[in-house]
Amino acid sequence: MPRTFDPDDVLSRPLMANLATVSADGAPRNAPVWFIWEDGAIWLLGSSDGSAVKHLLRDPRCAVEIVHFDNNAGILLHLGLRGAATIEPMSPDRFNRLLHKYLGPEASWNEWFIDNVAQIEHPDGRMIRLAPVSIFTNNVSFFRTGPDFAWPP
Repeated sequence: MPRTFDPDDVLSRPLMANLATVSADGAPRNAPVWFIWEDGAIWLLGSSDGSAVKHLLRDPRCAVEIVHFDNNAGILLHLGLRGAATIEPMSPDRFNRLLHKYLGPEASWNEWFIDNVAQIEHPDGRMIRLAPVSIFTNNVSFFRTGPDFAWPP
């Protein structure tokens, strides 16, 4: 009994997404990633030597799955995006907006993390852009309340 919902709610939350790609031997691969939704596309972080970027340069087909699950509230929303990704140059402005989504105001960012892990200005940084050709939503926020929905409230 799938029910649709407005994907913007899930896309605006600081949730983890899973990026699924196809490896060189044809096997599926997936990885958890942070994301930002802008300009009709989901933007994910990558690097020129990262496996996801290498997979997508060889075969751009991919899927991104995002789940908003809150057991206590009875919320279970699944969002799937599919299509062909492109690899774009790093956009420090977009990367900063993505970090703000997950880390909050810049003044509270962990300097070690920004300098050693995020490396916003690193020359190998890339952004994975997926303008989806299909979007799937499924609201099953009735697993505690059924048949009434726990979400939207």
